[in-house]
Amino acid sequence: MDADGPIVTPLTRLLGIRHPIVSAPMGRASRPELAAAVTNAGGLGGLGFSWDSPQRIEELVGAVRRLTDDGPFLANFVLEWDQHQRMETALSAGARIVSFFWGDIAPYMDRAKAAGALVVHTVGTPEEARRSIDLGVDILVAQGNEAGGHVWSQLSTMVLVPLVADVAGKVPVLAAGGIADGRGLAAALMLGASGVWLGTRFLASTEAACHADYKRRLIEAAASDTIETTLFDGGWPDAPSRVLRNRTVEAWEAVGHPESGSRPGEGEEIGRTPDGNPVRRYSFASLLSGGQGEIDDFAIYAGDSVGLVHEILPASDIVRALIEDAAQIMAQRAGHCSDCSTKG
Repeated sequence: MDADGPIVTPLTRLLGIRHPIVSAPMGRASRPELAAAVTNAGGLGGLGFSWDSPQRIEELVGAVRRLTDDGPFLANFVLEWDQHQRMETALSAGARIVSFFWGDIAPYMDRAKAAGALVVHTVGTPEEARRSIDLGVDILVAQGNEAGGHVWSQLSTMVLVPLVADVAGKVPVLAAGGIADGRGLAAALMLGASGVWLGTRFLASTEAACHADYKRRLIEAAASDTIETTLFDGGWPDAPSRVLRNRTVEAWEAVGHPESGSRPGEGEEIGRTPDGNPVRRYSFASLLSGGQGEIDDFAIYAGDSVGLVHEILPASDIVRALIEDAAQIMAQRAGHCSDCSTKG
């Protein structure tokens, strides 16, 4: 492989994109500027609509379509809540790639397909992948346990991706969890993925809508600073997520990990959303740009790949570095193997 050439995969061919890189739809941290920057750089930008009003969804879709000159983007919905109206609004506004996580996709498939949309589903087991394929999904996301934010699987990305790829057939698979650089992209492709789905790396981008203190914590953190916990379950009961350990986590641990209802400071207001709504301690809300509060009181979502994130960069630079490094690694390995075969 030419280190300067494109990395062509079933995913890039299906979506008509240059690079097999998708920015994860990280709720309200994934504003149109971030999604558009990734799409305009040759990848696929993602937007999360799970908690937005129909009017807000129309505004967000319109913004990303203008910023990308109608380039492709992904609209995501978490199925802990009914998402029929939100999906309908997004489709009517022009979304043509819809993504689901955390629930049964069957009730949504017919409408999405009737609108001509491609359907993406995030899975945590090969069994879930097989059922998704039977229902007609177009792309699978194999999310390993080391991923940041809300996690579904108990398997590592290294194990889950080939298991899902084995049952996927011609359905492209995206690898998610623990990937933040070109080495991770190259490894994912070797495992059978057609691309990568990145969250933590794009949270530390100039375009991400998370607070500056959040971004600072990301670039300062080590991989060992993350934990999987159901602590931040206010508004989303019993939902495990991977976060950075902070003083809220430490205060809870210090008193013996009490259950909801008996946690230190439970229910107190810790800050405000950018819209001015109060945020309570142990809410699943994160600290966004324009919000108020101290970062150590909030959930700081991050995957184990945070240990590989050392600087805040424009999303286009992140895409470029991922592709250049992965292509170079793959070209070097191909050359090395060729030398071995000729000398053996």
